[in-house]
Amino acid sequence: MEGDMSAEVVVFTMSGCPHCAGVKEYLGQKGVEYTERNVLEDDQAMADFRQMGFRGTPVTLVGEVAVIGFDKEKLDAALEGE
Repeated sequence: MEGDMSAEVVVFTMSGCPHCAGVKEYLGQKGVEYTERNVLEDDQAMADFRQMGFRGTPVTLVGEVAVIGFDKEKLDAALEGE
């Protein structure tokens, strides 16, 4: 699998969000390192999340690409730099 695996991956989550858990599990299965930012527990994460215009979690940032929700195809495409 070629692609830009060096892009920073950040997952904006909320506690108790099943789709957030799914994204984290999926990235873990793929061996992708990521930073989790829980918008309910981290005021700066919430401020950044809102400033970018997002309303619901999860949102996964792969470099500059935002994947909203738990969408395996879009996650894979973003991770592969497509």
